[in-house]
Amino acid sequence: MFPFLFLFFLTLIPPFTHSLNQDGLFLQQFKQSLSDPIQSLSSWNDRDDTPCNWTGIKCDPVTRRVNSVDLSNFQLAGPFPTILCRLPSLSFLSLYHNFINSSLPVDISTCQDLKLLNLSQNLLMGPIPDILSRIPNLRVLDLSGNNFSGEIPESFGEFRKLETLSLRNNFLDGSIPISLGNISSLKQLLLAFNPLSPTQIPNELGNLTSLEVLWLSGCNLRGPIPENLGRLTRLKILDLSWNTLTGSIPSSITELISIVQIDMFGNALSGELPSGMSKLKKLLRFDVSMNELTGTIPAELCGLQLESLNLFENRFEGSLPEEIGSLSNLVKFSGDHNKLTGPIPKSFAKLSKLRKLDLSHNELFGKIPVGIKAWKKLNELNLANNRLYGEIPSEIGSLPVLNYLDLSGNHFSGKIPLELQNLKLNLLNLSNNRLSGDLPPLYANENYRNSFVGNPGLCVSLPDLCPSVGGSKKQWKFTGLSKKNKKGLAMSKWRAFHKLCFSEDEIVGCLNEDNVIGSGASGKVYKVVLRNDEVVAVKKLWGRTNEGDDSVDSEKDRFEAEVETMGKIRHKNIVKLLCCYDTPDCKLLVYEYMPNESLGNLLHSRPHVLLDWPTRYQIALDAAAGLSYLHHDCASLIVHRDVKSNNILLDAEFRARVADFGVAKVVAAISEDGEFMSVIAGSCGYIAPEYAYTRRVNEKSDIYSFGVVILELITRKRPIDPEFGERDLKKWVWMNWVQNGIDHVIDPILDSKYKEEISKVLDIGLLCTSEFPIKRPSMRKVVKLLLEAGAENKSNTAMEDGNFSPYYNGGTSDQRGRV
Repeated sequence: MFPFLFLFFLTLIPPFTHSLNQDGLFLQQFKQSLSDPIQSLSSWNDRDDTPCNWTGIKCDPVTRRVNSVDLSNFQLAGPFPTILCRLPSLSFLSLYHNFINSSLPVDISTCQDLKLLNLSQNLLMGPIPDILSRIPNLRVLDLSGNNFSGEIPESFGEFRKLETLSLRNNFLDGSIPISLGNISSLKQLLLAFNPLSPTQIPNELGNLTSLEVLWLSGCNLRGPIPENLGRLTRLKILDLSWNTLTGSIPSSITELISIVQIDMFGNALSGELPSGMSKLKKLLRFDVSMNELTGTIPAELCGLQLESLNLFENRFEGSLPEEIGSLSNLVKFSGDHNKLTGPIPKSFAKLSKLRKLDLSHNELFGKIPVGIKAWKKLNELNLANNRLYGEIPSEIGSLPVLNYLDLSGNHFSGKIPLELQNLKLNLLNLSNNRLSGDLPPLYANENYRNSFVGNPGLCVSLPDLCPSVGGSKKQWKFTGLSKKNKKGLAMSKWRAFHKLCFSEDEIVGCLNEDNVIGSGASGKVYKVVLRNDEVVAVKKLWGRTNEGDDSVDSEKDRFEAEVETMGKIRHKNIVKLLCCYDTPDCKLLVYEYMPNESLGNLLHSRPHVLLDWPTRYQIALDAAAGLSYLHHDCASLIVHRDVKSNNILLDAEFRARVADFGVAKVVAAISEDGEFMSVIAGSCGYIAPEYAYTRRVNEKSDIYSFGVVILELITRKRPIDPEFGERDLKKWVWMNWVQNGIDHVIDPILDSKYKEEISKVLDIGLLCTSEFPIKRPSMRKVVKLLLEAGAENKSNTAMEDGNFSPYYNGGTSDQRGRV
């Protein structure tokens, strides 16, 4: 009986269950130490006996011990998890593109078996631990795209097996340690975009004879380029751009027999290009633009396999080499803003792979070469501001992908070829030539998209311009046209960037002192009622009365104008921006009337208005969504150019609209007498730092400006204030936060229960205001980050209704360029 009972009770005992091994337990502790908002680690099941099948985990096939942890792009947040260093076989660790924050602990050196450590694109801050050099087998160390500060550790020269060292896009100072020249195994050294102290390139880097990539862009380097770099015979990429290097390009550069790409643009290099460039047989890209180089363009460059040749904004002179036609692989050639003379070589017509040709702002003369119909891939042709003459070749109309054509400022004569109507142009500029005759019906072609810039001697009739005024939604830009039109519309006063728009809406009203609701740099703002009883605001751009002053006369300033919505975006994102005209001397901008005026006015001029955090958060989210639409969802990218709190308008419910996009471009381009002006693109305190040395703006400039707006919302301080001393708001926030804590940064009237969320949004603001454009997230990414930061905000109706924006698309954005 007893044996039977024993067997019976055995059947009641559950079968043996496997328990998670030690590596799995360590990984579970790691998981618990971080925030995982999108459940990227949901497959990590503690009921498994091994973690080898978990997402991002790989094991040694023999020992079954974890040897690889790759959690890139998982959106994990929290401090660096040193528990991972307890995995005894871990050789590969990548936490790329997450939200790992705080400082990097010194006990990271206990990850003794690591061969690859990638912590790039996170939020790590503080100094880089010099003890990292004690990881004996480390081959790849990537800490780029963080907020590390302090100096590059001198101890890094002790690495013996390191092949890649990437510290780019941080806030490192000091100089480049000469000890780095001791890492004989190094193949890639990437230190770009760090605000180092003004320093020279160490001669010792010439000892790195295994080096294949040297990227030192934007490192505040000065002085000459060391001759020693000529010893790097395995070097494939040399990038020294955006520094203040001086002197001539050393002749030793021609000894880089493996070089594929040389970038030295944006420096103060002088002298002629070195002889012997023909030895660089593998060179595909050569960019020395924006320097002070002199002499002629060497014909020996034409014997290379170049795909991109950028020589613009230097002092090159003489003729273009006739041999340039032998560059059969050339895709891009920019030689603009030099002192080049002579004709455009006939051999240019042989460059069948050419996509961009810019020879503008030189002293070239003669005719455009025949045979250019071979440029089947050309999409940009700029020959503006030379001394070219003759007729515009009809062959241009046969270039199938051409979308940018600028022949302005030359001596072209005759009629505009009818063949141009075959093109799908984004810009056509023929102004300031000697063209004559009637304007061809280019605008009647559906392929002719956006703009035409004409010149005196041409004429156009209004009925032909807009054959169906009531229903047309097209937008055209005509400038410099004569008064020979049938409606008496004196277009000769219109200048570039003014739009003539046609739609069904009509404005009727007077601009007088009784309806002034504000004023700005570009004029007073008036409240006006449309015929359909809609209330709008009207800003008068450069408009003056006949007396030549800014006074307002209710009769003379009465206007009736047809208007068109330029970007009718979802009601809470962007203001309806319209342009209209009445007389040649009055340029008007019309947009939706906002009873609560601008965010800037509300924050800084109406202190009695106590904006709570949920309202400020929603304003930031609305404005970000509007800019995201401009950058990502329009038919072509629109750069606002003047993002600031005064251009974020608030309706009766404090919902935000972004206003005046494109106006900064107009103001920067046109003076009151119609002449071109070059002024700062943006407003003081909001201008991205790269503008100081590039004089160019793009969507990354908008992102910087928007980051400043976020900091305004959090601190309720102006972008520039006497209390900051020589610093701006961004630097004040950063230093105050580090030295005194976040409580000394946040507007004290804000409820402390939102502190965690405010901190997250502050991180986003600082990320947007990174010194280096490549480090700033796209506006689409900013929207995503803001949504995540405010996920707990119950007042966020965008999250509650699940229908944030019909224009919003998730995911990351492409990087459009370094600057």
